[in-house]
Amino acid sequence: MNKIKTGLCSYGMSGKLFHAPFIQQHGGYELVAAVERSKKEINERYPSVISYSTIDELMADENIELIIINTPNYTHFDYSKKALLAGKHIVVEKPFCNTAKECDELIALAKEKNRMISVYQNRRWDSDFRTIRKVVEEKLLGEVVEAEIHFDRYDENLSYKLHKETPGPGAGIFYDLGPHLIDQALQLFGMPGAVFADLTVLRPISKVDDYMELILFYDRLRVRLKSGYLVKEPIPAYVFHGTKGSFLKSRGDIQENSLKQYISPGIPDWGLEPVEEQGLLHTSINGETVRKKIPTERGDYKEYYRLLHEALRNGAPLPVTADDGRNVIYIIDKAFQSAHEKRIVELRCV
Repeated sequence: MNKIKTGLCSYGMSGKLFHAPFIQQHGGYELVAAVERSKKEINERYPSVISYSTIDELMADENIELIIINTPNYTHFDYSKKALLAGKHIVVEKPFCNTAKECDELIALAKEKNRMISVYQNRRWDSDFRTIRKVVEEKLLGEVVEAEIHFDRYDENLSYKLHKETPGPGAGIFYDLGPHLIDQALQLFGMPGAVFADLTVLRPISKVDDYMELILFYDRLRVRLKSGYLVKEPIPAYVFHGTKGSFLKSRGDIQENSLKQYISPGIPDWGLEPVEEQGLLHTSINGETVRKKIPTERGDYKEYYRLLHEALRNGAPLPVTADDGRNVIYIIDKAFQSAHEKRIVELRCV
């Protein structure tokens, strides 16, 4: 088999949890190398992998075809550009870049070099989102008129990942969790016509935004995206209302917790939520009122790397395109403008 020889820009948490296990499990990839600046840990689990000390060493490895840019947000543009110039295909973790202008430059460079860019939006394969997507696509609510998506946490303390909490490009909750929420909204409903944003600091110790709320404006639909770090009691992550009914669903995907316990993504019941996390459907079907819990779809991050392999080896569509990532960042750009000017900002077609 002509395996895709792959390199990781970092073997930190994301490398250990979200990339290496799926690269290793697929069979169509070979994890060749990773960058570890200080701690040298990758050989404990992957003995044959080269541990480089610098990004430049990784980029210079001629055996590597695909590089995963899984470093802090402020490095995404520079490292992606280096990798493309080195002739590599790239997967860039969300957010793709810090501005739409940076995204455009990388997209143009990839086209010039005939290289591929995909953005790692793994939350498309969360069990909860796959369930809400099925509910919307099967029109179990009729036409959706109001949708609210939350990604909340409770933490009075600053993250140990200081790059997320220190003022600078790509810092704050909006760049951290906002891309997940925006991407999910775009997957369900397409590009909105306008955006309004409220971004602020609620924790006394915070130096960057730790609360976000966006309203996306469509013709006959309003989508609200919210995230904060001071939400101790969980509330439904998805609250959708349509012309026929409503659907409420928790954020119940178990994959991240499983990965933290080093559970293999190859096990038979991978990505299956507990039954108690099932969402509540209250709607009208064939003229009859239905109010019941419905089965949750299986979560499966493996699907991203399966589809990526099909794209690189067989010319299939990418699981997430650079344009997908660019659309998210374009909305982030306009949301910052909205928050600064305290007004609704119109979006142009992109």
